[in-house]
Amino acid sequence: MPAIDIQVMDGVFTAEEKAEIIVAVTRAFGGVAGDRLAANTSVRIHEIPSGAWGYGGTVLTTEDAKAIRFGSASAD
Repeated sequence: MPAIDIQVMDGVFTAEEKAEIIVAVTRAFGGVAGDRLAANTSVRIHEIPSGAWGYGGTVLTTEDAKAIRFGSASAD
């Protein structure tokens, strides 16, 4: 059945926040696809190690991701 994979930087979200993300994504999917498919949907959060993620030639760290999340830095 449906599988939704989410990639985040390791250490940016707490276990409780990851659980909230899983529930919210499943509900959002079910809102479109219906409750039967939502009940059979797998949602996985993959945590990428600090320094193993990058874009535009820039390597990101957990600290960078936290700064982006909390608005204390810009994503250049």
